[in-house]
Amino acid sequence: MSPSTAPTEIREPVDEIVVEPDLPWVVIVWNDPINLMEYVAFVFQKLFGYSKAKATKLMLDVHHKGKAVVSGGSREKAEMDVARLHEHGLWATMEQD
Repeated sequence: MSPSTAPTEIREPVDEIVVEPDLPWVVIVWNDPINLMEYVAFVFQKLFGYSKAKATKLMLDVHHKGKAVVSGGSREKAEMDVARLHEHGLWATMEQD
């Protein structure tokens, strides 16, 4: 008898790895009854380097609309921006865009 060679069966992996895209994160500053509008605009200028006009526009969005997106990027950057805003007494959160 001659040895027979059986075909080898190759199995595909059962677990499917789902790779989600790294969606950008946004940082939202919310209106609060404590901080003065001028202070909020000052913080936006100081932390993000915004011009006085842009900082004022964002501050007015916070005041009139209740919130404004002030920065965006990676999760780590958003976490850092939220922490810095908290250090300055502003109410900020982050979410995926």
